[in-house]
Amino acid sequence: MDIIYSVHAEEQLAERKIDKVWVEETIKSPDHTKKKKPNKYIVKKKLNGRTIEVVFMREKHIKVVTVYWI
Repeated sequence: MDIIYSVHAEEQLAERKIDKVWVEETIKSPDHTKKKKPNKYIVKKKLNGRTIEVVFMREKHIKVVTVYWI
């Protein structure tokens, strides 16, 4: 799975201390998935007692737009 990150997503990962492994795990095996547009998804997964939410676009590759704890 080819995953790239927007500049915003990279900043959010650093600021929120979120590991890319967690993002990839959430995309590959989410607990919940919402399709917002034909190619935009919001996925959630509970990790280490917290819930992570990842917003991404699926085209030729997966582009992570943002990521945060909820």
